[in-house]
Amino acid sequence: MPAPSASRRVLVTGGCGFIGSHLVELLLAGGDRVTVIDNLSTGRADNLKGVAGHANLRIRTGDCADELAALGGEVFDEVYHLAAAVGVKLVVQSPIECIETNVHQTSAALRFALRAGPGGTPAPTLIASSSEVYGKSERTPFAEDDDVVYGPTSKARWSYAASKAIDEYLALAHHRQHALPVVIARFFNTVGPRQVGDYGMVLPSFVRAALCGQKLRVFGDGKQSRCFCDVRDVVWALPRLLRTPACAGRVFNVGAAGGITIGELARLVIKTLASTSEVELVAYDQAYDAGFEDLRKREPDLARIAGAIGFAPRITLEQTIADLARQMQQDQIGPESMHPSQPVNPSFPRTGAAPAHGAWGSQR
Repeated sequence: MPAPSASRRVLVTGGCGFIGSHLVELLLAGGDRVTVIDNLSTGRADNLKGVAGHANLRIRTGDCADELAALGGEVFDEVYHLAAAVGVKLVVQSPIECIETNVHQTSAALRFALRAGPGGTPAPTLIASSSEVYGKSERTPFAEDDDVVYGPTSKARWSYAASKAIDEYLALAHHRQHALPVVIARFFNTVGPRQVGDYGMVLPSFVRAALCGQKLRVFGDGKQSRCFCDVRDVVWALPRLLRTPACAGRVFNVGAAGGITIGELARLVIKTLASTSEVELVAYDQAYDAGFEDLRKREPDLARIAGAIGFAPRITLEQTIADLARQMQQDQIGPESMHPSQPVNPSFPRTGAAPAHGAWGSQR
């Protein structure tokens, strides 16, 4: 049985990332002792500055598989595997890194978890997956047991989806063959404070452009729709999924219902931040390979997770936009108190053009 909540020993891979850092803070607030592994390739040490020096926090910087091996026989009551190669830029430009990172590191995490629990027992493990697994299926909303549809292997765009699907196959195989209590969380466009647009994430790119007074560049016709869920709602769900025995061996969509088109999202950002920016439509071929495929609509069926743990997102998209903008401004000009509706701060850096992006969401 797991240790009491106040002394639970928890391992979080990718704990310096966008989602991982919020999860680490939540676990620490609950009294858990947390070990973080992160190679800082896309995560940032600053994401955990709010808990720096915490007596129950240990951070190991390095390759996930190497650090897991170095932990040796340490015991953990829970494992959260969030480490992954993410973002449209990495997927399209570095497919080898994307595939090898996602599959190899997940395999290492699962093998580690098999003997990481008390007395060498399997440690309950949560594997972070993605709505990309559904591929280009036209079914809406996506339910966890739906068929998946991918494009040809000649299109690198589908390599990320395939790699995350392999992660899920591996995890479920370990559950069936070795009784590993594993839960798979498929994230749908998680957004919020600490997210960056460097890897093609849509909302932080829009918010930064609006703060800088630059054009918000939307790929295609802007009518592709997505469902955005605040990271603080998402991380609330993860320990509850892992600590509910009936969830073991199952896949859960984690996100929000009710979509918004990317064009509408851009206009909502401008309105929420009282920005003078404008929206610019950009053809997909200007950013990605010719023939790049995007999904017109991606929405999760949330019946399974609602029934399992009562999951229901509470934070509005407007609040998420305001909080992300405030965090970006604080990072640049200090922790002054700022009202989310005040005009764009003229001191915010305007160097370089804001990155263009399509509808791909955000993971870690």
